[in-house]
Amino acid sequence: MDQDHTEALVGAVRRAIETRQPLRAQGHGSKTFYGNPPAGDVLDTAGHAGVLGYEPGDMVITARAGTPLAQIDAALAAQGQMLGFEPPRFGGGGTLGGAIAAGLSGPRRPWTGAARDFVLGVRAINGRGQIVRYGGETIKNVAGYDLARLYAGSLGAFGVLLDVSLRVLPVPETELTLVLEPADPRQAMIDWQRRPWPLSGLCVDGGRTYLRLSGTADGVDAARRQIGGEELADGAAFWQALRDLELPFFAGDAPLWRVSLPPATPALDLPGDWLLDWGGAQRWLRSPAPAAQVWASAAAAHGHATLMRGGNRSGGVFQPLSAAQATIEGRLKAELDPVGVFGGGKVAK
Repeated sequence: MDQDHTEALVGAVRRAIETRQPLRAQGHGSKTFYGNPPAGDVLDTAGHAGVLGYEPGDMVITARAGTPLAQIDAALAAQGQMLGFEPPRFGGGGTLGGAIAAGLSGPRRPWTGAARDFVLGVRAINGRGQIVRYGGETIKNVAGYDLARLYAGSLGAFGVLLDVSLRVLPVPETELTLVLEPADPRQAMIDWQRRPWPLSGLCVDGGRTYLRLSGTADGVDAARRQIGGEELADGAAFWQALRDLELPFFAGDAPLWRVSLPPATPALDLPGDWLLDWGGAQRWLRSPAPAAQVWASAAAAHGHATLMRGGNRSGGVFQPLSAAQATIEGRLKAELDPVGVFGGGKVAK
């Protein structure tokens, strides 16, 4: 698949600017549930696809935004490499542009970095109908204001991604998942993260704690002997289900919150059921609590919360911005999208 739809996409953006018609870029639509209720016309980017460059020795890949994640995974796997931030798939689909625009990272995130940390450069269409390029295709080429990473997690608020250059990682030599039932899972996770073990996943679901080790065979084996527990037969399937929100915990209609906190934070005083990921830094909550209560509790613990699924979404789904944050976002929006053609209602308000 190698299709360059740049001219068509630029034309669509310029027409939207002229008519003041909001747009929302969309690839496979696997993350349409995420963010505030969508608005505006869909700008289909799925056809703008293809790997533009891949240098395994430099550990950098550049691809068009509509390139399926599965295609990128296949190209990297053939060279023993991978996307280090484990982007969620939500049903097995997803494109590179959607993964970066959403900015969501999988279970490996505390140990390898977030989606934005892997972005080296982007090419995009801004709200003036211009093609802009930020960053580059090598780590040394990222200088000055790192505007390329501004697009990670922006949900398309600052423009339409055309191409993205990413740093990639080698596939670990060995990987296994252990299951344990410590008396105090939260304290156990704190203690484990202080040890020199090759951790790449740490999750508490119910009474069971799941710990993933990734690295050399000797390093993983040494850590396994110290930790104990039982090896999970299909650990890869567990972590895939976790990152795609497909574990039994995520089933049902109860509102689902994503709460980001300092990992050692004690349990929040909120009703509902919890699943802890990222060693406690990312916490999933199924709760009927009103949004104001969840946001206030998260803020008091120096964190923030997002309503991912279900619940009353009329007041927005993102933690309200502080005055300083709102000012910065407003200035960026005015510079990059002066007419307000992007975002389609999906961004924070």
